[in-house]
Amino acid sequence: MLRLRSCNLTHLLPSSSATYPISLVHRLLSTTVPPIPANPAFAVEEYLVETCGLTRAQALKASPRLSHLKSPTKPDAVLAFLAGLGLSGADVAALVAKDPKFLCADVAKTLSPIVAGLSGHGLSQTEIARLVSLGRKIYRSRSVVSMSLFGSIESVSKLSSRLLESNLEKVIKPNAAFLRECGLRDCDISKLCLYTPCLLTTSPDGVRAMVALAEATIAPRGRGSGMFRLALRAVAFLARRRSPPRGST
Repeated sequence: MLRLRSCNLTHLLPSSSATYPISLVHRLLSTTVPPIPANPAFAVEEYLVETCGLTRAQALKASPRLSHLKSPTKPDAVLAFLAGLGLSGADVAALVAKDPKFLCADVAKTLSPIVAGLSGHGLSQTEIARLVSLGRKIYRSRSVVSMSLFGSIESVSKLSSRLLESNLEKVIKPNAAFLRECGLRDCDISKLCLYTPCLLTTSPDGVRAMVALAEATIAPRGRGSGMFRLALRAVAFLARRRSPPRGST
């Protein structure tokens, strides 16, 4: 390429028979041909628009969260992974706009094992794709799905962030086991928790207190009855309204 540029440059000289110092030719080349950077900076905003399908406004908002990326290698791998799951371009754009850092996920170490685990729990590829659209919440939701409380993927997609972030072993499982002891079936628990997730996210002692209050409200009707479920839902709703917002002291 340099030879071609040198050849083209000779046509700019007055006479092919004239002799010019080599230093002059070098100066002309250096001023005429701009240097090509070895590692051009990764234009995140342009990548989000041209490759991920975001609008310019969405890309402008999302790009600061990806400013540490130096190349498209990891995002390209994530996009290929999402395409393999069957997500459409519109689905990918919506996911990236909602959760830009999903593009930083490690496909081999994080995404592939999660999808394999969800598949092992009986979810179809279509259901897994819809669950992946939750963004990084999928990292936690696979634990909730494994409990078989939330049988439909529609139910999982509606779960609150607090439920997906709660400790599975120390909070959710003990609460679910206790609610079963109260005569509630898994379908009853899942329906209750879609409206009042605090029945699973509150400390086990707190859930026992809510159950005791619900029992006192409907006495002498027993646990597991329709009235008990309604009373428990009402108690949990009031408890949620009275609890301080997350992050407060």
